[in-house]
Parts: sequence; structure tokens; C-alpha cells
Amino acid sequence: MTNKVLLNGRFVDEKDANIPYNDRGYNFGDGIYEYIRVYDGTLFTVKEHFERFLRSAAEIDIDLEETVESLTQTVQSLIDENNVQNGGIYIQATRGASPRDHAFPGPDVKPQIMAFTKSYGRPFEELENGIFAVTVEDIRWLRCDIKSLNLLGNVLAKEYAVKYNAAEAIQHRGDTVTEGASSNVYAIKDGVIYTHPINNYILNGITRQVIKNVAEEADIPFKEETFTVDFLKNADEIIVSSTSVEVMPVIKLDGEAVGEGKVGPITRKLQEGFNQKIEESHNK
Repeated sequence: MTNKVLLNGRFVDEKDANIPYNDRGYNFGDGIYEYIRVYDGTLFTVKEHFERFLRSAAEIDIDLEETVESLTQTVQSLIDENNVQNGGIYIQATRGASPRDHAFPGPDVKPQIMAFTKSYGRPFEELENGIFAVTVEDIRWLRCDIKSLNLLGNVLAKEYAVKYNAAEAIQHRGDTVTEGASSNVYAIKDGVIYTHPINNYILNGITRQVIKNVAEEADIPFKEETFTVDFLKNADEIIVSSTSVEVMPVIKLDGEAVGEGKVGPITRKLQEGFNQKIEESHNK
């Protein structure tokens, strides 16, 4: 069965989902995106994702003429069309198709919105046993708070991780840890969770927001402040988080064991709380 892609409000077969050669997303990376998880047919934290999506659009002056409600209805229709029970949905918007020129096109050029789905299960084995990570210099632009299509720095960091048989690259600007190639990063020391504060150097992850909420409910101190690479390497536990990997423990960093080299108790508490949030989303 061929999955459908949503292209400017129409369902089209994957093979027919063609984007114009002069789309500004293709020529300049001039666009934004979101990725939303689906658990048992239910969109998870969809409101938060689309609030961020619209914020990103506003930050680069793309007027989508959409609301959180209209976008939610749009992606739900595609999930239903493709019968996605567990997986995710990717949605992106570009400034539109126009002759290649760095300056913005006129108001007659309308944004292009595209979405597609993917079915897959949760990463239970990795969540149970942990992953390996490496550190790498953060070479990205200075507006990482915008979830833009400009991901070359992230791609290079992730490829560096793959080269060293790691699942994630944890980035740092100078000696300050920022975030992963496709995740937020947390160092846990003496029962306290540390993570980079929300500013232009990192993306305000939706899973990060859930983890913060879980920590507060469990009375686990959650400090949003910068920390160094050395602090990270001496942490008792390390976590990375994203829509895809959830609350993912890192048990080895740059070839050295993190803490005792196994998944720690704070991580387990956060995972349990995250699972509870998924359950709660089904009852809304």
C-alpha cells in the first residue's frame, strides 16, 4: 500500500509528491519543520509542537495563515489516511517557489506546506540499556531556537557520531555544552538535573518541556544553566531527549563510561514519568 503525502492541502501518492525545483526550501533552506510522535494513534504534545512551528514561522517572517487547531486537523487527517498507529509525522513549510533570489519574493508567492508519516515502534532496547555518544564542536548558526531547514551543521555532527559508532553527537561552543545533533542534553549530578537554558543557542525541545514537568512533579531539582564538557564527563548520569528517542540514557561518552556505566535511578524515574504522560495523552 502506497502512503499518502499531504501537499498544500491535497493527498497525493508518495511517487507524485513533487516539489518545484525553485522552491526556496530547496534553494536556500528557507523554511521550517516539526516532527510529532504518534502513540497508539494519538498525537503526543501536538499543541506544543505547533505553537513552536508557528513561532519559528514568525521568526523568519513566513505567514502561514494557519492556527494550532487547523494544523492539528491537517496532520490528523494524514495520520488517519495512512492508518498510523505508532510512528510520527513530519511537516514542513517553505516560503514558496519563486525565481532564485536571496531577497524575499513578493506577496503573490505563497508558502508551501508538506507532510508525510512514518510508522515505527518505540526504541525500547536503547531506552533500557542506553546508548553511546561523542562530543563535537558546535558549528551551527546563532538562531538554533528556530526549527529551520538549515541542518547541515547537525548533519555533520551526526555523521561524526556514526563514524565513531555512537548514536549521538553532543555539541559544545568552546567549553559550554549546548545540545545534541538532534536532541537536548542533560547532565545529572548528585541528584540534580542540569540542562542548557532556553536561548538562541538551543532548540526548546518539546520532550525537554515534558521532562522538566516530570522532574518538577517528582521533586527532582531541574536547573536550567550552562555547564562545561568536563562537568558533563564527570556526571553521574547523562540523558539526551527528542521526539524520536524520548528520555534516552547515555552510558558511554567519548569511549568512557558515564557514572557506573549503566542506566541510573534519576533516568529511570524520568522514563517512568514520561510513560505516564503518554498514557495521560490517550485519556484526553
